[in-house]
Amino acid sequence: MEKGVSLERALEIAGGLSMERNSEHLPLDMATGRILFEDIISRVDDPRFDNSAMDGWAVREADCKEPGAVLRVVGTSQAGSTDVPHVREGEACSIMTGAPVPEGADAIVMVEDSTTEGNTVTINGPARPGYIRRRGENLTEGESPLKSGSLLTPSAISLCATMGHDSLPVVRKPSIAVIGVGDELTPPGEPLSKNSIYESNTFGISSLVKKMGCIPLRSDLIRDNIDDLREALDEAAETCDAIITSGGVSMGKWDLVRQIMEEEGQISFWRIMMRPGGPPLFGSWKGTPIFGLPGNPVSSHVVFTVLVAPWISQSMGSDENLGSRMANRVRVTMQEPLRGAPGKLCMRRISIRQEGESLVASTSTHQGSGNIHSMVAH
Repeated sequence: MEKGVSLERALEIAGGLSMERNSEHLPLDMATGRILFEDIISRVDDPRFDNSAMDGWAVREADCKEPGAVLRVVGTSQAGSTDVPHVREGEACSIMTGAPVPEGADAIVMVEDSTTEGNTVTINGPARPGYIRRRGENLTEGESPLKSGSLLTPSAISLCATMGHDSLPVVRKPSIAVIGVGDELTPPGEPLSKNSIYESNTFGISSLVKKMGCIPLRSDLIRDNIDDLREALDEAAETCDAIITSGGVSMGKWDLVRQIMEEEGQISFWRIMMRPGGPPLFGSWKGTPIFGLPGNPVSSHVVFTVLVAPWISQSMGSDENLGSRMANRVRVTMQEPLRGAPGKLCMRRISIRQEGESLVASTSTHQGSGNIHSMVAH
């Protein structure tokens, strides 16, 4: 067991024990927000054929070198047309956006740049080859624009449909047990006894787990009883892909998560040189990865964001370079100096506002690790 590691070392150690990565097939309608299990290959060219980028006239560019050219209208090409006229010298074909470009035509004139009379059209503007969308200019058959690990955004779902896929192989959502420990905790909505507090961490952690694309299984609160804790951990190890506990990881007499992990589990590291969130542990319980998060709500949220979330992404094969689910980095100008602790990575909750072209930030809230209000945008 390593003690007092850097965040970078903690990420490295945790990365050595991942959840098993499995797949399932889902229809497109159900795949939004999921992670691709394997590369997706296009079954078609996109566009499938040369088509017009706008309503107008399909013409031969050579026939329209001079303004006022008069061409004979030979028909119409509509989106979905199967019978498209051939355009020869001195001819034009009316064409709609997305419709196939007739054989013989090599340019499009916008409808606004024309006037019609009978079966002729007068060309008053330029004929542009660039108004033709060329076959395969977006995608070619066999190309793989979406790689394993990609997050399936609405745009990605549309792209998959364009490529001819009606279902996709995605990473199965891992199940993660969330266990809160402590005699002082009372479920929200129940009467509080003297010196008890409402339990909030398992709700927040479960929400974070869900935000990462996993299934949280939040257990009943575990009192400070090592037998009850052992039973809860055993059940979680049998039914879930990973375990997250809240509370009981520090050095006190009743920090039972740390104690039982030292005696019966396997601890890979304990404590990280950071603030808030210094005392977490990581290891395994009967082969199942387990994170022991601190009991203070801010600490548990911070540790999840900087440690657990990247670990989940790695386990699921998610490419975080394509966009993090948790947070984005921005550069800000601080209104006041920040004080840290020597040798520790210190993270502060800040409020950000726009001032002109810059983002300005301030630590406007109490920074205590028990102040979950400081984590809420306001």
